[in-house]
Amino acid sequence: MNVSRALRVAAFSLAALLSGQAMAAGGPALVVELESGRVLHAERATDPWFPASITKLMTAYVALEKVKSGQIGMDTLLIVSDKAAALPPSKMGFKPGTEIRLDNALKIMMVKSANDVAATIAENIGGSIEGFSELMNAHARRLGMVSSHFANPHGLPDERNQTTARDMAILARALLLDFPEYRDLFDIGAIQFGRRIMRNTNGLIGRYPGADGMKTGFICSSGFNVVASATRNGRHLITVVLGAPSANERTIKAAELFDRGFSSKVNFTNPELTALPASANTTPPDMRPVICDRRGPMPQEDDAPVVAETDSNIPNLFSSEVMAFAGDTPDKPTRTVLGPRAAVQPERVWVGLNPPSEAELAAQAAAEAAAEQARRAKTKKAAAPKKDKAPAAEAAKDDTGTEAAATPEKKPAQANAPGKAQPRVSVTVKPVTGTAPKPPAKPAAPFDMKAKPPQKADAAGKPKAVAN
Repeated sequence: MNVSRALRVAAFSLAALLSGQAMAAGGPALVVELESGRVLHAERATDPWFPASITKLMTAYVALEKVKSGQIGMDTLLIVSDKAAALPPSKMGFKPGTEIRLDNALKIMMVKSANDVAATIAENIGGSIEGFSELMNAHARRLGMVSSHFANPHGLPDERNQTTARDMAILARALLLDFPEYRDLFDIGAIQFGRRIMRNTNGLIGRYPGADGMKTGFICSSGFNVVASATRNGRHLITVVLGAPSANERTIKAAELFDRGFSSKVNFTNPELTALPASANTTPPDMRPVICDRRGPMPQEDDAPVVAETDSNIPNLFSSEVMAFAGDTPDKPTRTVLGPRAAVQPERVWVGLNPPSEAELAAQAAAEAAAEQARRAKTKKAAAPKKDKAPAAEAAKDDTGTEAAATPEKKPAQANAPGKAQPRVSVTVKPVTGTAPKPPAKPAAPFDMKAKPPQKADAAGKPKAVAN
């Protein structure tokens, strides 16, 4: 092993150790009451962390501020650029030049967490990603998010991005208190674009009683993050969970924090968000070694279909080492179990200024069905095993190396060449009276080339209820 390789291995081992220690200590967590701003639970709440897609909450805040000031409207058309269209998933895959209204763009960004749509919002409002990032950071400073910095509007990996649980709670309160008329924007269970139905990655929506939205986020370096909101018996709480090891654990931990929060009371002894002590850490930990660089499948942003009821290895959230709820005991509480998601009616989103007509919806559905059928046929053809070809049927190559179409040997034609005797045909055909001899059967094609007809859209053109 050479020196450079040894150094890389040592650096990776150190990163894994530090990240493992961060995981063992439990990621940042916070519960705050919306109206009073008083903290019910704080766990490493001011530690710096990579925000991932909860960054999009700040993107939404900047856009809503522009609407509130009258500079733009919810029906303002945004144009997708080449740069936005080229971003990696999660994305909608809109082509450059596509026009989309701001309200539809915000819905897609909140539910689908589409990076291309977040960039489209940013470029059309701020002139560029850099210009919009300046607006994001200016609003963060004004709101008191002293430990946050945003380098892009979507949260894709960038070492300059960072935030804290405390700062995200401040942002969540500002969104809900400054723009009450747009609270429903963060509580959409699913959206439908054409035939595509996309559910919200927030595993609390439709499963936890009283959950009413906000945003999830995930990159390997951050782990699984969520800013969540829930209302019960007239009380409105905000919970922030950063660095969970999986989508399921993120959802369960947030649900447990809500359960504890709703069962506790707020009084003058509970500190305000601004009173939480600053962290000694200055840079976010890299969680990649324990989140993605481990054996097994790559973690997914969505919750698994069923949340396990058995206990996990996550640390005690309510130990004496953190600011726990009043009356908590040091024993680990029983894990919260969530049922399947309730059915929701997806909200229709579209491109262009006006919603599509029934005929346009049917045409779009047919086009999408045909495109999907063609994609499946192409995938099936690529996956089909190649049969060994007989030597006579192998493709010939011309002098340039280009494959020429192979033609089977035509013995009868050669037999009719002038100056040559007629040879016998090696295959004897037994004619049937009154019918022509049947030609030899053609070899079967490797797969069915006939595509199925596209599925028809429903007559009403309305989305169907889906389990979310």
